[in-house]
Amino acid sequence: MAQRAGTRTPGTPASERELRAQGKQTMAKLLDAGLLVLTERGYHAARVDDIVRVADMSHGTFYLYFANKEDLFRALASECAEEMAALAATLGPVTPDAAGQEELARWLAQFLGTYRRYGAVVRAWMEDQVVDRELVRVGLKAFDAINSNLRTRLTEADPQHLHDPQTATAAMLAMVERLAYFTSSRDLGFDDAAIVDTLATMLHRGVFGAPAPQRTTRRRATTSKPS
Repeated sequence: MAQRAGTRTPGTPASERELRAQGKQTMAKLLDAGLLVLTERGYHAARVDDIVRVADMSHGTFYLYFANKEDLFRALASECAEEMAALAATLGPVTPDAAGQEELARWLAQFLGTYRRYGAVVRAWMEDQVVDRELVRVGLKAFDAINSNLRTRLTEADPQHLHDPQTATAAMLAMVERLAYFTSSRDLGFDDAAIVDTLATMLHRGVFGAPAPQRTTRRRATTSKPS
């Protein structure tokens, strides 16, 4: 018997089905609820009960779209990997002038925004919460794309104080990811614009080797006392 449109067999990832507009909206709502629950409770503590409660849907609706929590996470991981891979390609040349720092700041703002949305997925990858080797591979591939493009930009800049661009790139990505985690995992009162500006300045000068802008010093006017 042919399978009806909009239905699925258990265990078939949601991404492999062709959904109508209403089905896409329903699945998007479940995915958003899943992200919220993962963010609040973590991968292991998150339950389907929590997801359907946040989405205000029934268990039956959930299982029309996902076989289990892992299936939903698989769909989220695929989304996150696609966005991370696309993000990797958007960083342009980081020149030693103000334009280079602006380009770096623009990219960092995008990274922070993406991390804020998918931080729970990234943490599940980074902290070995996921045992599915395929999901781990997807996560590593996404971050490898970012690492590769950062290394390309760093090699182009050719900073004379760095002798190992590969290690420098890894350190830079670790700094960016951990700062994004630190400022998005809880409300610490940091302003996103200040975070991006500070990090862009540190990386532009400390890693890419851009010179610090020269400060103009003003001499105090001296007045001679009448003799």
